[in-house]
Amino acid sequence: MPQTSPEQLQKGVTAAEYDQRLAKVRAAMSERSLSALVVTDPANLFYLTGYNAWSFYMPQSLVVPVDGQMHLFARAMDAAGARFTAILPDDQVHGYPEELVHRRDTHPFDWITASACELGALSNDPDSTVAIEGDGHFFSARAYLALTAGVAPSRVVDSAELVNWVRVVKSEHEISQLRIAGSIAEQAMQVALKSIAVGRRQCDVAAEIMAAQAAGTLEHGGDYAALVPLLPTGEGAGTPHLTWTDQPFVEGEATTIELAGVFGRYHAPLARTVMLGEPPSLLVDTASVVREGMQAALETLVPGSTGDDVHAAFNAVIRRHGLAKESRIGYSIGIGYPPDWGERTISLRADETTVLATGMAFHVILGMWMDGWGYELSEPVVVTGAGAERLTDLPQELAIRR
Repeated sequence: MPQTSPEQLQKGVTAAEYDQRLAKVRAAMSERSLSALVVTDPANLFYLTGYNAWSFYMPQSLVVPVDGQMHLFARAMDAAGARFTAILPDDQVHGYPEELVHRRDTHPFDWITASACELGALSNDPDSTVAIEGDGHFFSARAYLALTAGVAPSRVVDSAELVNWVRVVKSEHEISQLRIAGSIAEQAMQVALKSIAVGRRQCDVAAEIMAAQAAGTLEHGGDYAALVPLLPTGEGAGTPHLTWTDQPFVEGEATTIELAGVFGRYHAPLARTVMLGEPPSLLVDTASVVREGMQAALETLVPGSTGDDVHAAFNAVIRRHGLAKESRIGYSIGIGYPPDWGERTISLRADETTVLATGMAFHVILGMWMDGWGYELSEPVVVTGAGAERLTDLPQELAIRR
């Protein structure tokens, strides 16, 4: 990798760490006999180059040959911004013309592919195999068609989240970023729990949560999250992933809160539940069971265990109380961009055989979504040699506002 000035490096990431990241990716490429990898996931672009901008809604990519120089391609006005964040020198950053934006007769990936071939990062060799991020949120069908036509007769295959899997084990720098993100998540959740009150509009509380996420702590400012705050309330609390309305919070109803603290694009998601008024016994009992299940899950979240082991430990607890949860109870976390803060690799679920290792990070989310009501408790954690390290230090009880 070329020498890079300190101001071009993401804070705390050394040039040596970027070299190690690229080396791991290329080793994985070699194992699969890949000639080149076309990276379009903004989290993976950030991981490999530090490039960070709200430009992912437009076609962009990092082309990584198995050897030789990698090249970043983006809309011209966005490529100009790479000098402020990316580690790449100017001759490895390329901007496609504005006239290619939103055209029916051509696509930016026509230009990107032709340019990458001219630079030697891609080729039209029939013996060449190019991997794409086929399940990426920002790699469209038109981009795929343009790329495959441009590299023909090369073979195009799915990368199967190659970079995502390389990212699963975090460096010490990444773990430090997650710890800071955890402190911001804790601060934002405290704001949320204090702000929800009978008669207050949901939108006003959401605004305060997002302000807290951006402000962060006195030591570290926050960043925007890959997901907006989730605030299912009342009967809606029985369904995950709802946001908010302009309606007021109501006496006698519970609200589940899911948010994330973000620092340097690293996410620490966190969920809690608040009850306005006297809680029904069913909710109190469920909260107690889930808290006990969380303890069992975290005790099992150690090097050498599997996602299946963690899922089974949680279910063993709740089954004693007549409950069960078939869906996953967590997933790997790290760098995040909209629309998802998960890494799309390891899940804590039945039949997950991946062996957990020191340096992995997870959002352990225990959501019990029932008919007309729900309860959520979650923790962001890092796997260490001593077990699961919580990144926040909030009580795990049902919050009650009387």
